Amino acid sequence: MNTLLQNDTLLLIIDIQDKLVAALDKDIVVTKAVKVAKAAQILGIPAIVTEQYPKGLGHTVPQLREVLPENTEILEKTSFNALLEDGMKEKIKSYGKKQIVILGIETHICVHQTASALVEEGYEVYVIKDACASRTKYEFKQGIEAMAANGVKVSCVEIALFEWLKGAKHPHFKEVQALIK
Repeated sequence: MNTLLQNDTLLLIIDIQDKLVAALDKDIVVTKAVKVAKAAQILGIPAIVTEQYPKGLGHTVPQLREVLPENTEILEKTSFNALLEDGMKEKIKSYGKKQIVILGIETHICVHQTASALVEEGYEVYVIKDACASRTKYEFKQGIEAMAANGVKVSCVEIALFEWLKGAKHPHFKEVQALIK
């Protein structure tokens, strides 16, 4: 499949934490991540959130935590590749989804390593480019290019949301469309 399917997607949000967001020039990534998380909540798409060493880097920013889909698991990690954490591969597999939408911080480290590992595991992986960030533009660009070279599909917030909807007759079309106005 070359487009996202609402019923076959798992959302994976990587490390959108207090201190990491504070290190960025702008926190556009938070605004974009909130839109994707809210759409997932509306559409019943499950999500997993990771936090890299929260003791030192803080927790997921409050505005994102507030809109996460019901039953979202927030998992602590110390590995840059989330799949290296004990039980993470099994947890992702337990959702029974073929497509993984990934976004977060930092693009060239944790997002890249996790997304590339997911491709190796056989998933269709979509990185939401405008909901990712790195401290510098150069690293961000390199991270996106590395993921694309590894088979990750590069997407954006609006593409993902409208692929999930498929058309204006979707019962949640107006709710999701309102997120991008």
